[in-house]
Amino acid sequence: MLGGATENLTPHRHRDRHRHRDRHRDRDRSFNYNPPMALARLGILISGTGSNMKSIVAACESGDVPAEVGVVISNRADAPGLEWAAQHGLATALLSHRDYPTREAHDSAVVDRLRRAEVDWVCLAGYMRLLSAVIVDAYPNRILNIHPALLPSFPGLHGQRQAWDYGVRVSGCTVHLVDLELDHGPIVIQRTVPVRPDDTEKTLSVRILEQEHIAYPEALRALLGGSWRLEGRRVVSV
Repeated sequence: MLGGATENLTPHRHRDRHRHRDRHRDRDRSFNYNPPMALARLGILISGTGSNMKSIVAACESGDVPAEVGVVISNRADAPGLEWAAQHGLATALLSHRDYPTREAHDSAVVDRLRRAEVDWVCLAGYMRLLSAVIVDAYPNRILNIHPALLPSFPGLHGQRQAWDYGVRVSGCTVHLVDLELDHGPIVIQRTVPVRPDDTEKTLSVRILEQEHIAYPEALRALLGGSWRLEGRRVVSV
């Protein structure tokens, strides 16, 4: 593997799978999705503690989300979530972006590891890297991200701080499909959080994070539990 990548190959609980694999569809606005006959397989990308990763893992293990985790990948060696995942019996991989000459080279290594884990869907859970076309093209309309604000307002870093500084009365979080623009893809789920008069950025962030842990599994249930299609920017159940 490139760049001195390290990994823990302890497998998650394995099941026989017969999946429809169509990873090279064009990214268009007439996308249709039909759930596989067996559990979908997730790859989770993290850069830090991975609290949303933990909520996804718990929802998969309880059967609340029809999926299993194939691999957890971090771009940072000091990410606490990577150690948690390994101790939890999940396959893990460290692919430091510092070990690769370009973003595309790093993303190619990530895609290679995801494919080795037979991943169907990619979940960004506090992954502090912009994705290049290398990953987006490999998993068109099958990459999810969560953002701590109500998109399209306050995209980018520190969405909670932006909302608090702006003086909004309601904030929240957004789970969306990922495209090549920052915090831009079609919205799957949003959950709202009232902004209290005595809130600080920290107290608001804590309450938004609580809703993130609900919203991510909710979005996965919606996308993996039934058929849906994209109509423009709308995710529509069919």
